Amino acid sequence: MQAINLPEFTPLLKNSGQRKYIFDSFRKKFVTLTPEEWVRQHWLHFLVNFKAVPKGGVGVEVALKYNEMSKRADIVVFNKSQKPALIVECKATHIELSEQTCMQIAHYNAVFKARFLIVSNGIQHFLFEVDFDANDYKRLTELPDYGAW
Repeated sequence: MQAINLPEFTPLLKNSGQRKYIFDSFRKKFVTLTPEEWVRQHWLHFLVNFKAVPKGGVGVEVALKYNEMSKRADIVVFNKSQKPALIVECKATHIELSEQTCMQIAHYNAVFKARFLIVSNGIQHFLFEVDFDANDYKRLTELPDYGAW
């Protein structure tokens, strides 16, 4: 898989016929290794190992309903009060991040009401902090450690 702009880690990989799989320790199973999954697994590793997010506070492919449609958020991190605090939307490395990709996570956040949002293709990362009082988003350069949420 392509090198990405997140810390490296050593994933557990396996092949079965033509397909490659990566072990997702959050879902406790092997999942198909797609370019998007590669980005998701790197973010999961980063959040737990570099931002002190407790593994038990992370949801992967969390279901939600938006405009009567069933959707799934790639990663949702819950704060100590078990409320969504961060949503991460992962895209494959070849997907260009745009206003449209940012709108997707904004729609998800209409349901979750998380304070932090990340849209990433593994190369480029857009990080936002939501100001619910002003109904606005502020672009951040770094995600605070989990303890500061």
